[in-house]
Amino acid sequence: MFNYLRKRFTSHIRERSRRRARLVSKDGRCNIEFGNVEQSRFVFLIDIWTTILDLRWRYKMTIFISAFLGSWFLFGLLWYVVAYIHKDLPEFNPSINHTPCVENINGLTSAFLFSLETQVTIGYGFRCVTEQCATAIFLLIFQSILGVIINSFMCGAILAKISRSKNRAKTITFSKNAVISKRGGKLCLLIRVANLRKSLLIGSHIYGKLLKTTITPEGETIILDQVNIEFVVDAGNENLFFISPLTIYHIIDKNSPFFHMAAETILQQDFELVVFLDGTVEATSATCQVRTSYIPEEVLWGYRFAPIVSKTKEGKYRVDFQNFSKTVAVETPHCAFCLYNEKETKAKEKKGYDNPGFVLSEVSETSDTKM
Repeated sequence: MFNYLRKRFTSHIRERSRRRARLVSKDGRCNIEFGNVEQSRFVFLIDIWTTILDLRWRYKMTIFISAFLGSWFLFGLLWYVVAYIHKDLPEFNPSINHTPCVENINGLTSAFLFSLETQVTIGYGFRCVTEQCATAIFLLIFQSILGVIINSFMCGAILAKISRSKNRAKTITFSKNAVISKRGGKLCLLIRVANLRKSLLIGSHIYGKLLKTTITPEGETIILDQVNIEFVVDAGNENLFFISPLTIYHIIDKNSPFFHMAAETILQQDFELVVFLDGTVEATSATCQVRTSYIPEEVLWGYRFAPIVSKTKEGKYRVDFQNFSKTVAVETPHCAFCLYNEKETKAKEKKGYDNPGFVLSEVSETSDTKM
């Protein structure tokens, strides 16, 4: 038992040591940290709307509750001060003919309750402002206007957070692995993507970025150098009919950064393939972006995806997501360069070639036969 646990622990440590750093996680989150930012954090308060939207739910709800409770308590203190200055409180023993600024404010608690009733427009009628003092009327108007602003901003932020297209992106999924195999006579890198909802993404566009460390001819080392990766779908990479899972593929030709990689060397490469899917949500007309990434260990050479769409007896099309990321081994050239040379050789075999050193000499035939 001890030897088994030791082996499991050793393999786990070895796996963690081989694990590569990702810029983009499988679920699309970016793994990047900003350090030594010279600008003050107060610059984020200039764009307070985006700052509030980007906050996590626990912080957003804390601000939501604090904004309302704080404003209620602050105006409660102001109402208490108005009653104190006007000597409306019971400790001043007001006369019977005394008209208070606010009826039935007897202390800080009742002032807080009146502030709450005023800002949320409950209006029970037990406590109300009289026409005795202009200060109370001005404070009532100011709190009502400020309450509408706070209510509009905070409720709008909650609604915008709920309806963000980021949540729609969670119903778009990519295959766990990318595969490399032949497609249409060409060596291609293939990825499968699926829409888990029946509603479409309008104007969808798929593209990729290959992130790697490169050294320029001048000797400069560029970390996270970005190389464009073009993906193609059989129906075209623009305005996809994204109702069923699609297999997108990148043709590995001479212009592809995968051209000089081989099945034996791809695991020794240091790159990260980031795939993007942009589209417009049909229900809300909001744009969304889905991201995922693949490292060399997640690129399988010599495999293709298992079939996923079938037709039932009732005439319906059925998508079996159990086979969504399942792969099948197929015969594949071990490098794109070999496939390219093989095609060139076969093409040359079909052509005839002239030998420039060949000279045709005419031979005259004479008859040496004697009768």
